[in-house]
Amino acid sequence: MARSNKQPSITDLAKLLGLSVSGVSRALNDDSRISKATKQRVREMAQSVNYQPNHLAAGLRKGKSNLLGVIVPYIDGRFFAVVIKGIESAARQAGLNVIICQSNEDVEYERQNIETLLRAQVEGILISVARTTLDFTHFERVQERGIPLVFFDRILQGTQVNAVLLDDYAGAFQSTAHLIAQGCKRIAHFAGPQHLNIYKHRRQGYLDALAAHGLPLAEELIVYCDTMTLEVGTLAMQRLLTKALPPDAVFSASDSAVVGALQALNRLGLQVPQDVALAGFSNEAFTSLTTPMITSVDQSCEQMGQAAVRLFFELRENETEAVARQIVLPPTLCVRASSCRLSK
Repeated sequence: MARSNKQPSITDLAKLLGLSVSGVSRALNDDSRISKATKQRVREMAQSVNYQPNHLAAGLRKGKSNLLGVIVPYIDGRFFAVVIKGIESAARQAGLNVIICQSNEDVEYERQNIETLLRAQVEGILISVARTTLDFTHFERVQERGIPLVFFDRILQGTQVNAVLLDDYAGAFQSTAHLIAQGCKRIAHFAGPQHLNIYKHRRQGYLDALAAHGLPLAEELIVYCDTMTLEVGTLAMQRLLTKALPPDAVFSASDSAVVGALQALNRLGLQVPQDVALAGFSNEAFTSLTTPMITSVDQSCEQMGQAAVRLFFELRENETEAVARQIVLPPTLCVRASSCRLSK
């Protein structure tokens, strides 16, 4: 048989052997109804034409795809990359393959991702919602199909869903309390979109830490950012420095934005942490590469991914469970030079 670039199908194999497709399938699956001689003949022919069985199609015929869908806002950066690593390791151990989609922080892409995964007949969907996602309607199709849906890291504020989350409130409280312990009294906050749980809880942790330590709230020191990028952080820091009483510290709900603040301070010749102390959130890899290195909150990324897969399995096994489950992981404050104003 002449070699072809086209991958031979089981139908092609059956034609070459003069057998039925079902007969070839049974032979390849070692069915007892097929003679040893026929099985040997089928296997030799399959090897000679480099036939590869379509496990996905076979799985779908049995009612199982062995596929788990994952949707993230973006893949660049440490956080979601490590979460995906945790998801893949846990899924692989259970014999599942993972399909990864990016929404690029766009709810329209997110809707398309959902449709793509439903067409692929995934057994479950794990998702961290896009920044522009404002309602739950496109997730209802997943629930209508009876497919387990697990959120991680980001959910819409006020929704009751199955999710694996970080205790963002505790991380923000710890970070702000640390800055106060270093002698900071006018602590600014870069706040993200408040319809997302992570940013709302980080802001509340900041506010409650100020109150717990007897510091007044200065609303002019809270900068609300639609996106938490380096450029936005640079502009926010520049804006804060024009105040009659500028801040002596910044707690940012994002590491990218706090690096922008660091760049703005460097350009103006201000010292970190002596003039302005800095702390971020997510413990991205670059926080250990800046000068000075940046204090940040670690989010237990790999554990979050693994926990999301475990929750998926629990939901699949307990389909009638009505109460949404939320697993909350503890944060870890990684203290570095950017926030340490007091000599040790």
